[in-house]
Amino acid sequence: DNERTWLEKRKEMKDKNIIKFTVLGSPKALKRHRTFRRGNFVGSYDPSLNDKADFLAKCRENAPKEPWDEPIKLTVDFYFDRPKVHFNSRGQVKDSASRVHTSRPDIDNCIKLIMDALNKIYWHDDSQICILHAYKRYNIKPRIDIEIEKLDKFGKEVK
Repeated sequence: DNERTWLEKRKEMKDKNIIKFTVLGSPKALKRHRTFRRGNFVGSYDPSLNDKADFLAKCRENAPKEPWDEPIKLTVDFYFDRPKVHFNSRGQVKDSASRVHTSRPDIDNCIKLIMDALNKIYWHDDSQICILHAYKRYNIKPRIDIEIEKLDKFGKEVK
């Protein structure tokens, strides 16, 4: 009975104007397309193709029935694993340890991977995203928290 209630709530959330979900694992960045030459043949490939497919597989169960047409506000929290130097000898996070992640990968490349992977599944085109909030932080549980919200044509929340 509890499980059915949880599933019904999840379905209701899909049908509404906000979708929130978490993807467990270390955030990844979009890699640039590569071009190669073999004799006279010149080709290119996407080195992030597998990363996008893996990410989408983890996100698909939260997808709306049809991609949204409305303007979208996207909020993404990237949580990266803390390096060992952030911990003291007792395994506790040092007071001096940073809370924000300021090293690679760059936040824009992390966002691009998400926007490319969710394109045509959550929204028709990533040009619909008109408000974007992104954060890079440290946590003992690496993950990505995502919130996708429909907006009206004035950029306000849809009630």
